[in-house]
Amino acid sequence: MATLANAVFDNGLSTLTTNGTRIDICSTEPTTYAEATSTYTLGTDTISVGSPADRTGGGRQVTVGAVSDASVTGTGTAAFYAITNGTDTLYVTGDLTTSQSVTSGNTFSLGSFTIGIPDPA
Repeated sequence: MATLANAVFDNGLSTLTTNGTRIDICSTEPTTYAEATSTYTLGTDTISVGSPADRTGGGRQVTVGAVSDASVTGTGTAAFYAITNGTDTLYVTGDLTTSQSVTSGNTFSLGSFTIGIPDPA
């Protein structure tokens, strides 16, 4: 069985901790920075990402802080999130726990959540 030291996981996750400063809610899962922050975005806010820690079930994880009263900038169904550095790099995307309809001019909130890397099988 392959093994990787926690430092290997932590170095990857630390990129999110250091540089992941913006979260967008998106109508479609983006694959580029432009899609995340322009083409598919329905709202955005600044975020904080915690330091790497042990992940339940093995591996390492970071916790993305909760978002409240963030600006909705488009109208549609938000089904995905995207985390970027706010200037040019898309770091991670994922499904929202529950998709929801949003209307431009309103606000949105997200609970805190984790992003992890499991131990190798």
